[in-house]
Amino acid sequence: MLRRAIAASALAFCVFAACALPATAYVPPPLAALSHDVRTIARQLHAAIGLDVLDLDTGYTAGFNASKSMPTASTIKVPVMVEVFDQLEAGRFDLNRRVELTSSDKDYGSGDLCDAPAGETFSVEQLLAKMIDISDNTATNMLIRLVGRRSINAKMGELGLERTHLTQDVRTDDWAIRRALRTSAGDLVHLLALMAHGELVDEWSSKEMIGLLEADQINTLLPAPLPEDIPIAHKTGSLADTLNDAGIVYAADAPYVIAVMTTALPSKDLGRAFIHTISRLAYTDEMQSARWRTQATPVTNDASPDVPYWDAGTPTPSPTPFPRR
Repeated sequence: MLRRAIAASALAFCVFAACALPATAYVPPPLAALSHDVRTIARQLHAAIGLDVLDLDTGYTAGFNASKSMPTASTIKVPVMVEVFDQLEAGRFDLNRRVELTSSDKDYGSGDLCDAPAGETFSVEQLLAKMIDISDNTATNMLIRLVGRRSINAKMGELGLERTHLTQDVRTDDWAIRRALRTSAGDLVHLLALMAHGELVDEWSSKEMIGLLEADQINTLLPAPLPEDIPIAHKTGSLADTLNDAGIVYAADAPYVIAVMTTALPSKDLGRAFIHTISRLAYTDEMQSARWRTQATPVTNDASPDVPYWDAGTPTPSPTPFPRR
C-alpha cells in the first residue's frame, strides 16, 4: 500500500514537472509537492511519525507532526555535540582535554569504546569523532559526564528547543531511552538550521560540527536515495522499532534541512522505505523549486523572502582549526 502511494505520487510529480515554465509564470513556494503528498504517504505507514523540512534559501517549511515529541535514539548526540562546542568556545577545556573512561560510561549497544579498559583516557576530539562517526554510546556518555546533562538541557532551552530533553545517559534499554531522551523533528530542524547559517555557538563551531556530521558512516536512511555527489551532514538514530535521521542537504542551488522521525514501526523495512520516500520527495521538490526560481522573473521571485544560508564550503579562518582525522 505504501509503495503504491509512493509510485502514484512520483508519477503525478513527474507529469507536473514536465510542463515548461514561462518566464513570467507563477512560482509555487518550495516544498509544495511534498506538502501535498506527505499526509497521504504518512498515513499509509501506520506508525508514529514526525517530519520537518526547511528550505534554507527561502525559509519555507513542510512538515507532518513536526512538533510531536518522539524518542530521539542517537539523534540526541547532536545536542550533546552542541554543548561540547559551546563549552569549548567558553574556554572550559580544549580539544586535547583527556577524559578518563569509567565502567559506568560503558554501553555495548553501539560503538567500540566499550571494549577499552576502564581508566584509559581519550581526548575530546577523539570522543566527538567516535560519537558522530560511528554513533559510539560510550563516547557519548563520557562527553555527557564532561559537560553535564543540566548544561545540555539548559542550552537546548536557550536555543528554543522546547521538546528536547536528556535525563539519563545513553543506554541500550529501549524503554528507558524512550522516556529519557526526547525531541521533535521541528526541534532538530531548528538546531541544524542554526548550524547551517553559521549561528550555532559561533561560525567556526558551526563549520566544525557540520564537518563531523558529514563524516557519519551510517548512510542507509536520508542519504540513500540521493545522488552520490550531494553532500549531507546528518545524524541517524535507531531503536528496536524506531528509525530517525536529521541533516543538512547541500543540494546545488537548493540547500535544505530535513528531519524524519518514526517510531512504533510495524517493521524497520517499512520505516526505511518511508524515510527514503520523504528524502527523495524533498530533494526532487527542492531541485524543481530551484529551477523555477532560476527561470522566474525578479518580480515573480520577490514573492518568496530571501533567507541567506551559510555555505559550509566557504573557508572560515580560525586560530585553532579542528584537526582532521
